[in-house]
Amino acid sequence: MCPYSKIKAISRRRFFQSAGTAAAAAAVAPSLTRELLAAPSRMPQTHFAVHPFIEANPKAIFIKRTNVPHKLDEASKLREGLSLAREVFVPAHAGVPVSHRIILKPNFTSVRNRNRANEDNWGTGTDAQFYEGMLMGLKELGLRKFHFLEANNFHTWNYRGLVDINERHGVDMNEPERRVRNFQEGYEMTWTKVPEPVVYSRIPHYAPINEPDTWLLNIAKWKSHGMCMTLATKNLQGLVVKPFVRFCPGWDMVTGAPAWMQPDIDKQVEKRVNGFFDRHVSQGYARYQSRADLGPVHQEIWAHKTCDNAQVLNPGLNIIEGIYGRDGDGFGVGNDFLTNLVMFGKDRFRLDMIGMYLGGHEPGNVNLFRIAKERGLTDTFNPHEIPVYEWENGRAVRRQLSDFERTPLKTYYLQRDGEPLYHLVNEPFDYSKVKA
Repeated sequence: MCPYSKIKAISRRRFFQSAGTAAAAAAVAPSLTRELLAAPSRMPQTHFAVHPFIEANPKAIFIKRTNVPHKLDEASKLREGLSLAREVFVPAHAGVPVSHRIILKPNFTSVRNRNRANEDNWGTGTDAQFYEGMLMGLKELGLRKFHFLEANNFHTWNYRGLVDINERHGVDMNEPERRVRNFQEGYEMTWTKVPEPVVYSRIPHYAPINEPDTWLLNIAKWKSHGMCMTLATKNLQGLVVKPFVRFCPGWDMVTGAPAWMQPDIDKQVEKRVNGFFDRHVSQGYARYQSRADLGPVHQEIWAHKTCDNAQVLNPGLNIIEGIYGRDGDGFGVGNDFLTNLVMFGKDRFRLDMIGMYLGGHEPGNVNLFRIAKERGLTDTFNPHEIPVYEWENGRAVRRQLSDFERTPLKTYYLQRDGEPLYHLVNEPFDYSKVKA
């Protein structure tokens, strides 16, 4: 059976619950069985919660240094995911009921390139073993209802083993494709009105997003992309039902979108987007003269769609898996770098600012963060204003951003004339002179 056929067959049925956490781990990494059987006491309660220090510091970002010797070392990557889950998710008598449905959103992207070995493209998405470790840690809390949701590239889901993992642990997976009539009927999707829209007045997400009794875990990848980097905020784009998920094509998927989509696009969209764009050009922000294919207007529209989407989604925790980071275009072009970092926090915009900065970029030069501040979705786009903690053995230790090494993850975002196609967006930015 070809990979596509296997995935399609699996996606159309519910999976049975796995026999147990230790047995599931043994299937992928037998060396972990003993450790799992000797797991720390985590007697399930009626609820679970994110670690109280993280909840009490929603504007802080936490960084854990991992210990993985090689990006293909499955046992050590699974161990890191399991360890982090045990530290940041705790049994509780109040919080999120264990009867809730848990929605898992890794960056699923998998690339098969005929000119390169598969492992050369491992960094195109959230590491599969880290993801499985997080899932196993959640199951230890007594959680049993899991959903994996994703809009894109159905046929690639199992290149790095995500379908096999989901099947082993009883995780239900969505069917990405929809017909036009499905949008009218609301077939396996939830519509949410955007409170203060610029592009989308309503957004459809794959069910059960935004339904009662659900909780969302966002597990992004630390990698470059045409929007500079794909991090936690952009990762949630993959929860939007096709073709609404197409945030990147500029006006072609706004004024040029199919007629049946137009009622859900704000009637003032051209006036609003052009107003923002003209103001940003007049203020002299970097790269607004770029002649790149994904040009300044594309970036502006993408940022506004992303901000519309951010208003209607509320992850319980956002994570950027950076055990190994990736430069390039986010897909088949790029290289992986063993970086051994995992970043997380409650605020996805602040998390992404730290991720961008540690990836060698200056967040003030990236449209998304300035626009998010203008639209009231964040109170800063200066990474040096964000409290940073190192996460050490379940404890948060205050650090400076400069305590962490930066890894230059080059991107093709808004290339300037005479600049290499893949470059850093690192020109100096004076945050003190900008009143966004």
